[in-house]
Formats: sequence, structure tokens, C-alpha cells
Amino acid sequence: MILLTGGAGFIGSVLLKELNNIGREDIVVVDRLRDGVKWLNLRGLKFQEYILADELFDGDHDDVLSEITCIFHMGACSATTERDVDYLMKNNVVYSQNLFHIALNRDIPFIYASSAATYGAGEHGYCDNEKEISKLRPLNPYGWSKQLFDEWVLRQKEKPTKWFGVKFFNVYGPNEYHKADMRSLVHKAFGQINEIGMVKLFKSHKEGYEDGKQLRDFVYGPDVALAMIEMMKTSNVQASGIYNLGTGKARSFYDLMMATFDAMNVPAKVEFIDMPMSIRNQYQYFTEADMTKFFKLFPKFKFRSVEEGVGDYVKNYLLKEDPHY
Repeated sequence: MILLTGGAGFIGSVLLKELNNIGREDIVVVDRLRDGVKWLNLRGLKFQEYILADELFDGDHDDVLSEITCIFHMGACSATTERDVDYLMKNNVVYSQNLFHIALNRDIPFIYASSAATYGAGEHGYCDNEKEISKLRPLNPYGWSKQLFDEWVLRQKEKPTKWFGVKFFNVYGPNEYHKADMRSLVHKAFGQINEIGMVKLFKSHKEGYEDGKQLRDFVYGPDVALAMIEMMKTSNVQASGIYNLGTGKARSFYDLMMATFDAMNVPAKVEFIDMPMSIRNQYQYFTEADMTKFFKLFPKFKFRSVEEGVGDYVKNYLLKEDPHY
């Protein structure tokens, strides 16, 4: 039986669907649904049990935990704007440590979400070499909380036989609809185009970058889910470690918007606006995952391009009556 935390969230629910697609329905979903639209991500998906995240370790679910054979830990506070650091420590570090100990004691695969936010301004590059992780300086408390757990895992003398920490880069795709300001620019642009027929992008305030030509490693959510399933399935336990999950190819925000206009079959119109001073000094102009380690382990894996991913997202989800995965 698989334990999937954050199973109602963006990446977690897409992962749940892909697990269903390979015949896995013996899944325990752990999350907090609250009163929003997040529950819609679970509608139509198959799982054995749902447990409120705050109740997982209260002792009432020890019988369930005793049957778990794999843990996907996608649950966390993922808001890069969160400033309650005690909350982040409780949710992103201590909670993760508890799950790690379960995986260790049962010696079952443990696959957890880290983040590219750990790389900070990218002054040390974007290589997932574990020997370099201690040098990273995240720019916000969220990234720092993920960095703390990565370093804590690496310090443990005993680890599960198979474990992977995955550093997500700029993930976009279906089931992100509940994320408010943390949604991808594709979904935000889709709304802008429908409302005003155009999109607004930040101007560049850095020499060498034209307006809209700031670069990110945009990766499609379903591809991320499929990559983690490959990690679950691999028999190469010596490959355990921390891995980047991007495409390895940085693309501009302008490229992302052109792909969105094209998929919507709408003439492109972009307005460039000043970047707020509050984020200007810490804004990243380039991120790109070094995927060398990943492709050494999974040489045949294919990530969709921006055009392919955005095209699928818009045409097969956003333009449909039910946009869920």
C-alpha cells in the first residue's frame, strides 16, 4: 500500500492519477482539503483511504501505517511568500522527519518533494551534487525549510534502502487551480487572455536580458509524476539521492506565453510592466536544472517541451468543461 501525502494537491493528485493508470489503487491519501476547490482534484480518482494530515500521527492510524510499502511525500506548505517560519518548520521539516523514520523503520521506498527554491539566486549553479548542497543559500523561508530537510536526510547514518529527494523546478499543469497566486503563469495567462485578450509580463531590469526573456526551467506536471513513478520502480537502489526535476532546458517567459496564445488559437498580445520594487532585487533571471544525474539513471525518459506541455494543458484541460487531470 502506498502512502501519498499532499495527494489532493497539484503534483500529488496528478501522481495519484498516474498511479491509478498503472493499476495502483491501494493508496492512502493524506492532505488538508479545507473548504476550497482542492477536493475536485480527487474527484474520479481511486484510493483506499483519506486521512487528514494533522491526524496521521495521532495513533489512530498505526494499523494503516503498518501496511505501507512505499511513501510519496508531496505534502508541504509550498508558498514561497510564507513568512511564518515556525509553521514551515512544523510542516516542512518535522513532519517530513516523522515520515522518513517510518520509511527507515520499515525499510520502504521514500520519495519526497524538495524544491529548486533551495538554489537561492543560483550563485552556485543548479547542480544536484549532494556534496555542494551545504553551500546553497535559499532566498525565502520556504526554500530554507526544504534545504534544512535535504541536509538533515544527508546527515542520517541510516537511510531507507531506496530514497529520492526531488527538486522541482517551475512546474505547470492541470490541478494547480487551487493554488491562488502560486499558480503557474500559464494558468494566470489563460485567465488574462480570456478576460482582456492579452497578457502582462515583467520588464527586464537587468542588462543582457530583454523584456520577457527572463529564463526558467518550465516542466510539465504529468512528466514530473511519471518521473517519480520511475524512481519508485527502479531496482537501482545505489542511485538513491537528491535529484533535480526540470527539463534541463531553460526557456523564456515570452516563449511560455507564445505557446499559450498558440494553444488557445488567439493572436498574441503582450504588455510589459514594471517589476515591483519589493521583488526586483531578489528576482531570478535564469534557472535551469542540471539533469545529468537524472538522465544517467533514466536515459530513455522524455520531458515534453514548453510547446508540447502547454499545448496539452490548454487544449486537453483548460479548454474543457472539467479541466482536472
